[in-house]
Amino acid sequence: MPRSMSQEKAKNFSLAIKRLLSMLGKKLKTGLIIATILASISSISGVVAPNILSKLTDRITDGLIPNTKAIEEVYEKMYRVVLLSAEDREAMLNNEINNVSDEGLLILLDDIKYDNKKISKKDIVKSMRLTENTKYDKEEMVKVIDKLPKSVYEIIRPRINMEKVKFFGIILGIIYVVSSLFGYIQAYIMAGISNKFSKNLRTKISYKINKLPLKYFDSHETGDILSRITNDVDSIGMNLNRSISSLITNITLFLGTLIMMFVTSPIMALTALGATIIGILFSGMLLKKSQKYFIKRQEKLGDLNGYIEEIYSGLNVVKTYNATEEVNNEFDKINEKLYLYNRKSQFLSGIMQPIMRFVGNFGYVAVCVVGALLTVKGSITIGTIVAFMIYIRLFTNPLSQIAGSLTGLQSVAAASERVFEFLDEEELKDESEVTKKLELKDVKGSIEFKHVKFGYDKDKTIIKDFNVKVKPGEKVAIVGPTGAGKTTIVNLLMKFYEINEGEILIDGISTKDLTRENIHDLFVMVLQDTWLFDGTIKENIRFNSDASDEKIKDACKTVGISHFIKTLPNSYDSLVADNDAISGGEKQLLTIARGMIKDTPFLILDEATSNVDTRTEELVQKAMDQLTVGKTSFIIAHRLSTIKNADLILVMKDGDIIETGSHDKLMKQNGFYAELYNSQFEL
Repeated sequence: MPRSMSQEKAKNFSLAIKRLLSMLGKKLKTGLIIATILASISSISGVVAPNILSKLTDRITDGLIPNTKAIEEVYEKMYRVVLLSAEDREAMLNNEINNVSDEGLLILLDDIKYDNKKISKKDIVKSMRLTENTKYDKEEMVKVIDKLPKSVYEIIRPRINMEKVKFFGIILGIIYVVSSLFGYIQAYIMAGISNKFSKNLRTKISYKINKLPLKYFDSHETGDILSRITNDVDSIGMNLNRSISSLITNITLFLGTLIMMFVTSPIMALTALGATIIGILFSGMLLKKSQKYFIKRQEKLGDLNGYIEEIYSGLNVVKTYNATEEVNNEFDKINEKLYLYNRKSQFLSGIMQPIMRFVGNFGYVAVCVVGALLTVKGSITIGTIVAFMIYIRLFTNPLSQIAGSLTGLQSVAAASERVFEFLDEEELKDESEVTKKLELKDVKGSIEFKHVKFGYDKDKTIIKDFNVKVKPGEKVAIVGPTGAGKTTIVNLLMKFYEINEGEILIDGISTKDLTRENIHDLFVMVLQDTWLFDGTIKENIRFNSDASDEKIKDACKTVGISHFIKTLPNSYDSLVADNDAISGGEKQLLTIARGMIKDTPFLILDEATSNVDTRTEELVQKAMDQLTVGKTSFIIAHRLSTIKNADLILVMKDGDIIETGSHDKLMKQNGFYAELYNSQFEL
């Protein structure tokens, strides 16, 4: 069975992402820039917040311990002996304070003021007596702080500056609100960008499908094409939204946090950075290794979709030939490969999260230990440690998020490569410079093939030297064994394929000088393969035409399908689809009726009666005789009894016309045609 045509060469990640971004367009690029700015502001706000929180923490912790600065200043004033010279005062301070009596101290000292608060001589003496064994060490003084006189205690007691706390609290609240608001707006914009881009991508694919030659669809599975249009585009849209917005936010957060960490404490920043470098290098190795598995996963997903579409389309054949076990085994093989590539890609991407969490926790512990040592030495404050504990989390979380975003971008790159392969396929030849046009009312109906040569592959010629001239209004039948080139002639006539050599003339004008649309307007084509669209009977018959209801009913009566239509619940307004329980013959009659309502000078019937019974075939044949009146008709048929009344029969074999003439003439020749005709009646 045919397999997907997906290429297995290595994909270029950077080139795929670059091309993807180039396809956004000016409007979406502007939106992306705005989203990037908003994401950056949101992240910067999140980075600045810990610094404000550090100051808020320091204001609170300052209020939990005595005012050591005030202690130093108050005791300096308390020991200032106003009645002595500087030398004597220094000598006194160097002696034991208990060598001086309280009365002596009261004589020597004077009342003092600090921060507009009075401290009496008695309170000064009492304070000096309580601290005489502290050797004026502020840490020793803290131990007796609660026993100090009220006037002294009120100055140096612990107190929280609520004005500062309130100020920093408001600033912190504003920062978090701005960060959340900008983050919400950025997410909203990115959701719109990704969905609009997916919509534009589907539109490009839709236009591309209409420009691709029939050769592409003959060489690619329908399931694989559908997978590119649906699964791959959806993968691009979803991962683009999540990955790009997350990548922008976390890169900004990472860089901003790194800068703030070095500004806050270079030693602690180096500690955190050293712990995470290992994780960055390891995750980069995993990303590089997982790229090939993401590519294979998308390819095998296309294979699986193509196989499913192929099997379910021919399910009756599978059941008839008892091939269920073989089909299941083949499905299991493809499914197993998809499972393996999917598991490997998800495992390698999933393992990065726990690795980065471990790195983050290790860095967190390292920062706490180093921070404690620096605090003991007095190099940093408690607020700095609190800020750094937040920074280390902000520093490691973006790494895991960036790793996840890059994983998502791997899926985007793999899916976009498949979409780009489709968009880059060679299109039908441009016909913008074609100026000639045949109007329906002016067409006489002559067609001539002159030395036509053609092959689906350059190395294999199917039509070798085809020459025939068809007069207006003639009914031409093309017969021959399977593979003789009958349908190929029709494909060339309709310009589905470009001929290699020679030319086809319609009323003396080469099809090379006419657009495909112009040629298609001149023909009605009824194929062996029928197709009904989702809609009513009436809509299916009227497809791409403006025929009246009466004309539709007349066509149905002519082909003998009107009785069947009347048995349906809503008659001509009954809803049908190609997968409804309608017989092949009934579908064929509906498609014949569809062709009958279009008034064109040329008619092509490619095994149009192959799916109807003998009695219906007779009715349809009469209808076809009426339909072909005044039209140049080409009929391809294996049932040679249906083309006995043809004006000209072309007998083809191996791409060449070996016999021409009417039925009677060819039968008299007793050649290849006569052999084919008589074989119908042999047992």
